Amino acid sequence: MITSPIWLPATLLAGGVQAWRTAVQRRVSQSLSLNAAGLVRYLYGVPFTLMLLGGYRLVFPAPLPSVEPLFLLFCAAGGLAQIIATNLLILAFAHRNFVVGTAYSKTEAAQGAVLSFLLLGERLSALAWAGIGCGVAGVMLLSTGGKRMGPGDFLRALGQPAARAGIASGFFFALTAIGIRRATQTVETDDAVLAALMVLAVTVLLQTMMQGTYLLLREPGEMRRVFASWRVSGQVGLLSALGSACWFTGFATAPVALVRIVGQIEVAFTMAFGHFYLKEAMRRSELVGLLLVVGGVVLALAGAL
Repeated sequence: MITSPIWLPATLLAGGVQAWRTAVQRRVSQSLSLNAAGLVRYLYGVPFTLMLLGGYRLVFPAPLPSVEPLFLLFCAAGGLAQIIATNLLILAFAHRNFVVGTAYSKTEAAQGAVLSFLLLGERLSALAWAGIGCGVAGVMLLSTGGKRMGPGDFLRALGQPAARAGIASGFFFALTAIGIRRATQTVETDDAVLAALMVLAVTVLLQTMMQGTYLLLREPGEMRRVFASWRVSGQVGLLSALGSACWFTGFATAPVALVRIVGQIEVAFTMAFGHFYLKEAMRRSELVGLLLVVGGVVLALAGAL
């Protein structure tokens, strides 16, 4: 159920900011371990997240609303799922290029549609499902990296490490969205943006504690490198806070599956960053895949009207 039209601009903005953040984070991951690269988005995102919440309350002053007992549980569950998803996405980058790694993870739109139906009872129109199919076809074409493949080759490609990591990343990102949506529903307020920012602030703090503790126990030497990378990691934290604020606002005001389908527009921004920022070549098949993804977004929007 859509409760506010703000979900659409928030989702489109989230796609652009996340593509930018992922591109910067990929550069950080080249000098840090897998878990350290994942930590920077949460650790350096904490101050910016708190600033967003504080700034919003200055503009729209109101006491913080109360929350239901399950609030922390849903924040922790969504936060842990996002940690796992982010680590899997970084792992996918290690096997293939930036665009292809992201493309595999974008299967989360289809996975999210199924999971949100099973766990939240959210239903989509026939046009929205058509948009999912179109978008999945697009990301699968992008995942081939420009190679011509028969059905057998494609199935074998799905068994490659990058495919497994990317698809698993999409699954946990879908679980993240569901956990965050449920957390926002436990905040007793009609202000969806305030609820989203409250959930974001608590979730990022919990994520910092969870992944930070793991890193201190398992890779203590990496913690010093995390702090030494503050110039680039600070950019990751800022972009992560802005992007997550937009995603969480989308999840608070529209069905998870619809937000994730429209969020596939991130692929367009990803291709732009991959081509212009990371200097990766763009193939004709990637352009066709992009058109399919955009077509899926248009169908999803038509189905939501």
